[in-house]
Amino acid sequence: MPFINDQFQELLLNYSQEIDPLKRKNLENVIWQKYGTENTVLALDMFGFSLLTRKYGIIHYLSMIRRMQLTVEPIITGHGGRVIKFEADNCFALLPDPLSAARAAITIQHALAASNILTVDELDIQVSIGIDYGKMLVVNDGDVFGDAVNRACKLGEDIGAAGDILITKDAMELIPEEGSIQGKPIEVSIGGLSIPAFSIIYRTNAEEEQQ
Repeated sequence: MPFINDQFQELLLNYSQEIDPLKRKNLENVIWQKYGTENTVLALDMFGFSLLTRKYGIIHYLSMIRRMQLTVEPIITGHGGRVIKFEADNCFALLPDPLSAARAAITIQHALAASNILTVDELDIQVSIGIDYGKMLVVNDGDVFGDAVNRACKLGEDIGAAGDILITKDAMELIPEEGSIQGKPIEVSIGGLSIPAFSIIYRTNAEEEQQ
């Protein structure tokens, strides 16, 4: 339904051209009413694009991206979520709550580690994942915007190392104790601000040593 996206773009344009603060605020309210939600976002990023593409070529890396997509999407849907988009070697998904997102992320990491046993080293897929919860705009089920999205992207794309699952403290605190999700506290800088977060612990000591 592309008209929804067109309507979103038109509302943004009207907002940017409106000089009356009250009318501009009303337009902002309309946008949030139409597209706003509170949700959990998961941002995944693959490692090694530049190195692998230079060494083996773009087709080699694109084949890895396709394998990643086929592995990740059913895991996301199996935990009650939906993939909003695959963009290059990234995945952006929404899940019902931080516990579902954490469990999906752990399952993804284990699934990729298992598939890597069956491939030669240059075809192994390594990812990092960021998770956050908050207000966001979801447009046409094809794009998502908001502070929580930015934080999840920063954790997954810029801060996390291969195999990491990083989650903001705000999202971690929404996971009930009975969820049995353990994390190591970390401090990260996002947009110049210090943000408390956690690195989710999911690997055994033996698995850590193999990394």
